[in-house]
Amino acid sequence: MSEAVLATRGLKRSFTQGGVTIDVLRDVNLEVQPGEIVALLGPSGSGKSTLLQAVGLLEGGFEGSIRIAGEEAASLDDNGRTALRRDTLGFVYQFHHLLPDFNALENVLLPQIIHGADAVTARARATQLLDKLGLGQRLNHRPSKLSGGEQQRVAVARALANRPPLVLADEPTGNLDEATADRVLGEFLALVRGEGSAALVATHNERLASKMDRVVRLHEGVLE
Repeated sequence: MSEAVLATRGLKRSFTQGGVTIDVLRDVNLEVQPGEIVALLGPSGSGKSTLLQAVGLLEGGFEGSIRIAGEEAASLDDNGRTALRRDTLGFVYQFHHLLPDFNALENVLLPQIIHGADAVTARARATQLLDKLGLGQRLNHRPSKLSGGEQQRVAVARALANRPPLVLADEPTGNLDEATADRVLGEFLALVRGEGSAALVATHNERLASKMDRVVRLHEGVLE
């Protein structure tokens, strides 16, 4: 078996409030294999977002090991973690966080330019991804002119623009109605599989989780 694209060992995160210590993550051991789509299932407050923040290298304060694409995050300085996040991870959130002054094409093109792609290659890649998501006729529309489902499709394309080995998605359809959520999730899964990326998708929805390759459950900070 090839090396896991994501592996955590003994991952812990605690907060202290009013003199009381709250254990949000407790000895989480998790692996995601290349090309695998894993649902991280749990109710609100179970620690799903905290776990994604940890493996997304978005904040510190964690104990334990996080290996991404074979690289141990704890051994890196801030610049190293930034480079690892840039080169290996894509992110999709419940709220799309698109740049409001840029159109759909530009929102997918810009991360590639920042990553070092030339403008012609980046534009072709962005167009290809948005076409696959049914947005070929919406390339020049700004987010305010797109529906919620269309905005989230742009966010999905942006997350995959740089061909990351691993995509992290935090309730990616949680802000959509059921029918739109089903369509967007189906398109997301098809695109991730087509690109050969792996994904860790946090959700509280059992029905959506069942569409993925494997389900792991987080309950009060413990992975079951």
